[in-house]
Amino acid sequence: MNPSFFIQNIPIYGDLILSPMAGFSDIPFRLICREFGMSMSYTEVVSMDGVLWKNPKTFKILDFRPVERPVTFQILGNDEDKITEACRIIEPLGPDIIDVNMGCSVSDIAGKGAGAGLLKDTSKIGRIFSKLTKVLRVPVTGKIRLGWDNKSRNYLEVARILEDNGASLIAVHGRTRSQFFFGKADWDAIAEVKQAVKIPVIGNGDVKCVEDIERIKRHTGCDGVMIGRAAIGHPWIFQYKDRNHVSFHEKIELIKRHLSNMLEYYGQDVGVILFRKHVIKYIMGMHNATELRPYLVKCTSSAEILDLIASHIDRIQKHEAA
Repeated sequence: MNPSFFIQNIPIYGDLILSPMAGFSDIPFRLICREFGMSMSYTEVVSMDGVLWKNPKTFKILDFRPVERPVTFQILGNDEDKITEACRIIEPLGPDIIDVNMGCSVSDIAGKGAGAGLLKDTSKIGRIFSKLTKVLRVPVTGKIRLGWDNKSRNYLEVARILEDNGASLIAVHGRTRSQFFFGKADWDAIAEVKQAVKIPVIGNGDVKCVEDIERIKRHTGCDGVMIGRAAIGHPWIFQYKDRNHVSFHEKIELIKRHLSNMLEYYGQDVGVILFRKHVIKYIMGMHNATELRPYLVKCTSSAEILDLIASHIDRIQKHEAA
């Protein structure tokens, strides 16, 4: 199998990638997505301050398994010296790539000049990437939005600055910061970035089904496709499989396995709490899922989750037999 593209000298086999989503893109979920065909792993984003303060929770986020390689650590910050020092600290932990988040739209982050807030200061972006690519041995990449708002769509300027300052890949979410996750993603803009630079470009935004994967690739010419919310509760999308082509039995078996992995990684109490937001996505499209959802989000034990699902299966079977 030939690589789909390279990040500097790192071959990437396959072109579908799970977006780094806080609270979702952890080891248990990434391992499932990797098994289903995801081509590389991005950790959840960590802050430069969490790294510099040696916060144990921050370093826990950077855990990964060898089978996930190539692995990208994603970091965010608004200070060029601090983010450089933070990257020097995390590089020895063994990432293949380090990515700078310039897309986070959360007010507490973007409003303080980090994440999508960096898009307001293109000269700072240039200085950050110039420093990082000089001091780090691993490739440095960036994930961007189209700009802060509709009046400042500076994605082409940012893309050229990234390439000129040593970035090895750009992932583009086809919305501005002010859009958050609303409105339609602008795939034309992603295509413009692809045409403007020679480094690989990953397209992100409004990929909800297999047909969308093919459409965004045709429309933009992007080297890979980053999938976020559509993959939650549906890792089969990395197998090029839509929700309506996944059997009820497959969903139930994966729910059980994912839950087991969460308990093994986080422990019983935390594992159950964190899994609840996954399980309500897994049951989407199931018969009477809306009736089951309010009970699942209140579960406090794995037995409770499994009992609720078993009871639901029993009701479905009785309904089908009637």
